[in-house]
Amino acid sequence: MAKSARKIRYAVVGAGNIAQVAILPAFEHAKENSELVALVSGDAEKRAALREKYGLELDGDYPDFERVLEQGRIDAVYVATPNALHKEFTLRAASRGVHVLCEKPLAPTAAECRQMDDACTGAAVKLMVAYRLHFEEATLAALEVVRSGKLGELRLFDSFFSHVLRPGDVREDPSLAGGAAYDLGVYCINAARNLFDAEPTSVSAEFTERNGADDTTTAILRFPGNRLAQFCLSNSVAGVSSYRIGGSAGDLRVEPAYEYTEELVHYLTLDGETKKTSFKRGDQFAPEIKYFSNCVLNDITPEPSAEEGFCDVRVVEAILASGRSHRPVELSPYVRRQRPSREQVDHEPPVKKQSTVKAPSPSLR
Repeated sequence: MAKSARKIRYAVVGAGNIAQVAILPAFEHAKENSELVALVSGDAEKRAALREKYGLELDGDYPDFERVLEQGRIDAVYVATPNALHKEFTLRAASRGVHVLCEKPLAPTAAECRQMDDACTGAAVKLMVAYRLHFEEATLAALEVVRSGKLGELRLFDSFFSHVLRPGDVREDPSLAGGAAYDLGVYCINAARNLFDAEPTSVSAEFTERNGADDTTTAILRFPGNRLAQFCLSNSVAGVSSYRIGGSAGDLRVEPAYEYTEELVHYLTLDGETKKTSFKRGDQFAPEIKYFSNCVLNDITPEPSAEEGFCDVRVVEAILASGRSHRPVELSPYVRRQRPSREQVDHEPPVKKQSTVKAPSPSLR
């Protein structure tokens, strides 16, 4: 990573659980090129407590967003609001010439992803989706395994990702683009797309609802070359986080696969023998912040770009459409030429357990 004497000045937008337990503390590990300057939140109590904790220069309510950008001389924002608000703050930042690192899913619809991308391109600012696993060693090592050909001809991807969501959490609010497909599904979709190095051509799905959002969802994705991906998601099933990809010569199981507080583990089976490899736990948020700052400082197009977010969200839309209609949904052919690479691996020590202000964990178990 290229070095620079200048640091990118950030405002974090949103002060929910993920911001408090992972994003805000990650700036300590990203301080070589990134500086946490300000916080934007609709909750004054959170703002006051977190401003003091992190020694921030300033804070503001959501209507104060532009004032914070100007007074704080902000270079980039990390958008960590509920999903339905991602587009609003991305467009507001772009209109002020401020770069955007945005949590996933990028937006509730593929059309909004394109709108965000166009706005940032038109304003000559960077837009990156916060896929923390694109910088995590176990994830990138899995891509190396499949690219090596060790598994033979790839045929099947299978995944299970679940937790029991705390009642009333924003992740189950359909007005904020909540639901299992948005919250959990993007991880499975992203893994399948990158492991197969292809984009799906059709989707079949079924789901049960709770409070108007999909709660427990199963989907089958067809990929070119007679390859299939299937996964099960749930906001009301005890926590599981795994995927398995199988080919004609072997398979790789990763479990846990998507977590950020645990070590991730590979189980590679070839010729009937299974080898276990553990990857040490670390801060998965600091590497993506450092990487994005480097992209800003050196005018590099980020991977994962807004296009990566678009590719996942169009599949989420198809899952929800198929689940409602009980019919398969065809996807238009699409070619994605940029994929994560092992060069993106970065590791920082784990963040210590954080106390939170009015931001309980979304998962009960």
